[in-house]
Amino acid sequence: MTVCIIGGGASGMAAAITAASNGHHVLLLERQARVGRKLLSTGNGRCNLSNYHATGASGHYHGADPHFSDYALGRADLNVAATLDWFASLGLLAAAEDSGRLYPYSNMAGSVLDVLRFALDHPNIELHTGCTVTGIRAKNHTFTVRTEAESFTADAVILAAGGAAGSKLGGVMDGYQLAKSLGHHRTALYPSLVQLKTDPTYPRSLKGVKAQAAIRIRRGGETIAENSGEILFTEYGVSGPAIFDVSRAVATGGDDLVCALNLLPEQDQKETMSWLLRRQTAMAGRESQTLLTGLFHTRLGQILCKSCGFTAQPAGSLSEDDLRRIAHTVHHFTLPITGTCGFDQAQVTAGGLRTDEFDPRTMQSRLVPGFYACGEVLDVDGDCGGYNLQWAWSSGRLAGMLE
Repeated sequence: MTVCIIGGGASGMAAAITAASNGHHVLLLERQARVGRKLLSTGNGRCNLSNYHATGASGHYHGADPHFSDYALGRADLNVAATLDWFASLGLLAAAEDSGRLYPYSNMAGSVLDVLRFALDHPNIELHTGCTVTGIRAKNHTFTVRTEAESFTADAVILAAGGAAGSKLGGVMDGYQLAKSLGHHRTALYPSLVQLKTDPTYPRSLKGVKAQAAIRIRRGGETIAENSGEILFTEYGVSGPAIFDVSRAVATGGDDLVCALNLLPEQDQKETMSWLLRRQTAMAGRESQTLLTGLFHTRLGQILCKSCGFTAQPAGSLSEDDLRRIAHTVHHFTLPITGTCGFDQAQVTAGGLRTDEFDPRTMQSRLVPGFYACGEVLDVDGDCGGYNLQWAWSSGRLAGMLE
């Protein structure tokens, strides 16, 4: 059987290697000059290739049907352990962090791409780079795939074109449009795993400062998402791993949202107030904006005090009500959200091709026999931490089995 795979990203390469190893003739078409370019940017160049918690029904995946991914992620020959064995067979060993995140033993994303590229050097695989697909036609159980320069004929097509996220690294709308031409539909698309934009008044002064925080995304009195971990202040808002996991809720959550940060989650506000009273005694003659020095990054401590209106006046002159305001701000530092940084900066697309139009046990279309889809082009997106790449490996390999 000849199978044409559109897209040479993580899921497309996994599909191609699997299909070729099963004896199929593979045409792998990639619009960029090289395959796997986006892969090199993952995990800050280390490639967070999976996570031990990336299992079916884990709660780490999202979409109109959050359980669509369960079969591929839970199948014994496609789950995390099987994926690590598969990579080991290609020459790559992985190491786990305490969080469950898995990285190549070399700590280099290039190692992951290298072993995949070596595996693509297979007699059953024809690799065509710099090859933009412009159309697909299905007729009499045969597909004609048109590019800007030529046409290909195949018995099956696997769409692994990725999503709209990361346009500088190859994110495009092509996959959705190609599927639409065959009668498929998509959901609304949103940027996910992306930085948040907030009122810049305080973040701009804190650019580059990191902190541990408990995060709540709120609309009025309702909490629509929460997380905890490291945040990074930027000139336009907040970033960092803990922010990425709530960014989907922000992108899809509408207007009037705020990001409320508890910057001292290890203790309650009453304990913080007691600490401030003791600190005031020790710092009575110093400027009030120095009260939190030693507890937080110097600039963060100053901004927290400044946001309460305390800067140069002596710390000893502050009343207990003044100190309560500071304690409250430490536990409720609230930034009005103005949006996200959009698809250019996003790591993944939330939304995609409607999964009710595909069989989760094969990745084959329910509308067009012989047409498959895998990876980010589908309405499946995972949390930060290797979940999206595990979905790419599992769904790509499942599609490549052509079951």
